[in-house]
Amino acid sequence: MRATAARQGSLREHNLGLVLRTVLDAEVAPSRADVAGTTGLAKATVSALVDRLVAGGLLAELAPAAPLRAGRPAVPLVAPAGTLAAVGAEVNVDYLGVRVLDLSGRVLHERVRHLDLRESEPGAVLSMLGTLLDEAAAAIGPAPRLVGTTLALPGLVDRDAGILRLAPNLGWREADVVRLLAAASSTAATSPPALANEADLAARAEAAARRGPAGERPSFVYVSGEIGIGAALVLDGELFGGRHGWAGEIGHTVVPGGRTLEQVAGQDALLRAAGLDPDGGLDALVDAAGRREAHATEAIELAGRTLGLALANVVNLVDVSGIVLGGTYARLAPWLREPVLSALRTHVLASPWAAPQVDVARAGELPAMTGGALAQLGRVLADPADWLAETP
Repeated sequence: MRATAARQGSLREHNLGLVLRTVLDAEVAPSRADVAGTTGLAKATVSALVDRLVAGGLLAELAPAAPLRAGRPAVPLVAPAGTLAAVGAEVNVDYLGVRVLDLSGRVLHERVRHLDLRESEPGAVLSMLGTLLDEAAAAIGPAPRLVGTTLALPGLVDRDAGILRLAPNLGWREADVVRLLAAASSTAATSPPALANEADLAARAEAAARRGPAGERPSFVYVSGEIGIGAALVLDGELFGGRHGWAGEIGHTVVPGGRTLEQVAGQDALLRAAGLDPDGGLDALVDAAGRREAHATEAIELAGRTLGLALANVVNLVDVSGIVLGGTYARLAPWLREPVLSALRTHVLASPWAAPQVDVARAGELPAMTGGALAQLGRVLADPADWLAETP
């Protein structure tokens, strides 16, 4: 492809996005002068871009801060509440739900239904989800403009075709998700959802939660333990999904004994190994581990060693030494972390020079729904000019 020079208009739109991202990434609401210092843009340029973003509803100004020295008081800049909204939806093995976020990160609406969806019929499940989507649209009303919806699914997603190719734990194969959802929901029919793997979207939410000061971007392997097990690779704050977006299916890794990782360390497998009813949920295992019951602690120990071995193969391959435990594993971290870390130290070739680290997820409950909404709001950050509200 032949390179072309950037035109003045495209440079201006790039700088508009740069200013918006700088404000949204800041830990403390910055002033125009702060944005100019961070971006290296001239103060006059920043002021003009901020004025445009404020007029278009993508930034808001707070009351001026008292100046520390002589001069005009600084006006802090923040993301506005309730001007733009995005929906993160999810279908998983034991629940489905929707979460609506605005540009400031505030939750405008949320609804989750807990039910067993193993070996379910796609049309029936997506009909229930369609009802939740329409309820969400009605709840937020017309005031926040809806950017779009991303639907998280526990399997191999064909993003371009809108089809879930395979979700073994749901029992779904070649499910035409976008078409079925559009038939069940006026919201989905008007604005078809984007599809993505649930672990990828949870990792996106985790990357946002781990942004450091001055916009530092983390690198880590995110592993989400549920009934199934998913993983995702984040490099410098950006998700690496592979050629088709199918990377991260660590649950189907074959481990010692000829079983898959899910058959040893998945939630149902853990409960069975601990002598507990899988239908009883994770609380029973957490309680048993807290009481130091032998069957529970032994089951978690074996799962941790096996998970650590599988993750060691990933770390040796991709050279990212940070591991983040999400989902079920976050709740089991007090007992799971050390076995995982021990296996990593033993099997990661570079561990003497880049010590593996195992941390607990920070993105909160049901992070894939948050990640879905953030994926849509990312479209605003990528091209804010398309989302500026019309002004008189």
